[in-house]
Amino acid sequence: MVEAQRGDVLAMSQLMDALAPWIARICGGIALDHADDAAQEALVQVFRDLRDLREPAALRGWARRIAVREAVRHAQRARSEAARGDDTSALVSEARDPGVAPDVRSVLAQLAPEQRAILVLRDLEGLSEDEAAAQLGVAKGTVKSRLFRAREAFAKRWAE
Repeated sequence: MVEAQRGDVLAMSQLMDALAPWIARICGGIALDHADDAAQEALVQVFRDLRDLREPAALRGWARRIAVREAVRHAQRARSEAARGDDTSALVSEARDPGVAPDVRSVLAQLAPEQRAILVLRDLEGLSEDEAAAQLGVAKGTVKSRLFRAREAFAKRWAE
């Protein structure tokens, strides 16, 4: 890690190999169809700002925060473009076989980016309420209420 901070190309490559799949998984659950762009921008920011990271042990938490922020930003942008009719790829198809339960991705696509972010952090990444609050920059009570509403919305849409 310290070698990567100093600019060692091999160390940076190894760090990229270690972080890329994990960041892609975080972005995938939040940004959905725009996950590749969000993950790429998150990785660029991680490596651009790596030298400024004072506490190497905090790398994963710091990188997670960047990934979540980028994924939410991309998801919000896609949502606003879809609302304006600029990006039809961001819309979820309403045509479903009624005999087949919707997959998780299509249900997630129906939730707000903030709801997807809290579900990914708490249920997929296993962060505590305090950790999720720190990652999202919100109060612990906000995490609790968002998580409750996100789980409720997910369950409702899953049952449809």
